[in-house]
Amino acid sequence: MKHIIILGDGMADHAVERLGGKTLLQYADKPMMDMLAKQGRCGMLETVPHGFPPGSEVANTAILGYDLNKVYEGRGPLEAASIGYDMKPDDFAIRCNIITLADGKIITHNGGNLQTDDARQLIDYLNETLAAPINREEGCERVKFVCGIQYRHLLVIKGGSKHIVCNPPHDHPNEEWRPLLVTAEAGYEQEAQPTADLINRLILRSQELLPQHPYNVEKARKGERQANSIWPWSGGYRPSMQTLMQQYPQVKRGAVISAVDLIQGIGRYAGLRVIRVPGATGLADTNYEGKAEAAIKALQTDDFVFVHVEATDEAGHDGDLDLKLRAIGYLDQRLIRPIYEAVQQMDEPVCIAVLPDHPTPVELRIHVNEPVPFLIWYKGTEPDSVVHYDEISCQSGSYGLLRLGGFMKEFMKIQ
Repeated sequence: MKHIIILGDGMADHAVERLGGKTLLQYADKPMMDMLAKQGRCGMLETVPHGFPPGSEVANTAILGYDLNKVYEGRGPLEAASIGYDMKPDDFAIRCNIITLADGKIITHNGGNLQTDDARQLIDYLNETLAAPINREEGCERVKFVCGIQYRHLLVIKGGSKHIVCNPPHDHPNEEWRPLLVTAEAGYEQEAQPTADLINRLILRSQELLPQHPYNVEKARKGERQANSIWPWSGGYRPSMQTLMQQYPQVKRGAVISAVDLIQGIGRYAGLRVIRVPGATGLADTNYEGKAEAAIKALQTDDFVFVHVEATDEAGHDGDLDLKLRAIGYLDQRLIRPIYEAVQQMDEPVCIAVLPDHPTPVELRIHVNEPVPFLIWYKGTEPDSVVHYDEISCQSGSYGLLRLGGFMKEFMKIQ
């Protein structure tokens, strides 16, 4: 039995009055998910351990069966692995968004949908004008920026303290940014305050420098959103993780398919090969067909495939209800359908799971820590009573409420 997880990031949601009190999954046209739910078995899953933020780095790692208390080091090291940055033992790597500020508030966490080619110019500029002067002061390479994908980048600080409190920008849309600057964690003030001060210094200086770059000058001329501030958050040191092959002997070879460097990084530490799909953007215009084709091809050689789609999460953060509904439909018809149809023709049986990592409600525009619905289907499944895939129906599924690593144990138990 081969196994594939199809994950719609942030796909779960709340009841919306505009939809007659239905959630988006209840309202959306998603015949494939409903069919798989009807023919398979369903349940609910807690994806965020107590005391952890409801971020994708936490939830996706937990879904893959890892104990966050043992392996969690934040997003930074995961994204470093994805973009091929080889972390040294004294590297503190922290995720670094390029965001949009206006009128003293965080407007977007994504710099106005900043694209990678433009971002690379801004990162080079920040290394020249922001990092280099600090390194000359310190007499060593204390800080540097590493280009990632779109608005998601990396700040590396030699010997930085991870005992700092940061605020993810996507959790604070339209809020004043100054109260959200970095602070030292309680009890670690002496150790962590220099790191907090350094990061805040970088943030403030970036707000002076970035608007001067020709990219932002042109954006301002057009009246468009500028990518005018860095915003570092979720840092740590290189984690120590067993691979999925070490944890599940039936997995000899596996792959991860995602446009998001964070998910690619988790995959690398989990021992999965990263499959990059041309045209995969992390937005609703992503190459669903290309991802489906890559997943089908991977199932021919691999035992385990993890397919991640970011579009539903981004639409939730933007508060765009119509776009999120379309993204759910795209996931259903342009990704799940071709994978399901191909599985019907394969000699070796394939077990399919569909789920989100966390809800990103369009009316809140942030991640929330709530159980998510999941379905598991394979040929010969004895179905339960669930006939629709959504946050309400799956509560009566035969799996009940699973916690964290319990999902992976149940999923990989199917042979």
